[in-house]
Amino acid sequence: MKVLLVNGSPHKDGCTNEALLEIKKTLEENGIDSEIFWIGIKPLAGCCGCGQCFQSKRCIYNDVVNEFLDKCENVDGFIFGCPVHYASVNGAMISFMDRAFYGKPNLFKGKPAACIVSCRRAGGTSTFDVLNKYFAYSCMPIVTSNYWNGVFGSNKEEVRQDEEGMQTMRILANNMSWMLKCIDAGKNNGIEFPKTEKKVFTNFIR
Repeated sequence: MKVLLVNGSPHKDGCTNEALLEIKKTLEENGIDSEIFWIGIKPLAGCCGCGQCFQSKRCIYNDVVNEFLDKCENVDGFIFGCPVHYASVNGAMISFMDRAFYGKPNLFKGKPAACIVSCRRAGGTSTFDVLNKYFAYSCMPIVTSNYWNGVFGSNKEEVRQDEEGMQTMRILANNMSWMLKCIDAGKNNGIEFPKTEKKVFTNFIR
């Protein structure tokens, strides 16, 4: 089993990555393979709503989003991490998430997911809320910890001093490991993810 850890920060080796490293270490202690995927610093276009991905399962903009999508079929769970910018998800990560998730439900449904946030002082819970909506829309079981999944600090050294935050990361990793093993045990006993009904769109303007 494998979990893909997405680093949505413009700083490859910053606060967000420090939290993901703690998760990675704990996952591997539980026998779960993991990989950190950095979205980088190149400009990322937002989703233009063209709908081509419904057929191709890939985005028309051939960049880091498609690199990520190429990995999705071979992983069992996801954890997305990002810094807080203006009390919300940073711009590049929003573009990344919009394009990664739109039109590709079969890549994600049934796979456990979680998000983590990194902030200096405030805005963590609002950012946490925005990210979780991608998973809720995609039929993904959301993995929790014993608190909101966030760490505090202006640099990775300060993040390491956030003992409660780092503990939250470890508990999240343990819970992700447990859920993946439960899902695997269920599959081995003939319990599959529920069949998804065809999506119904109800419009209120006639």
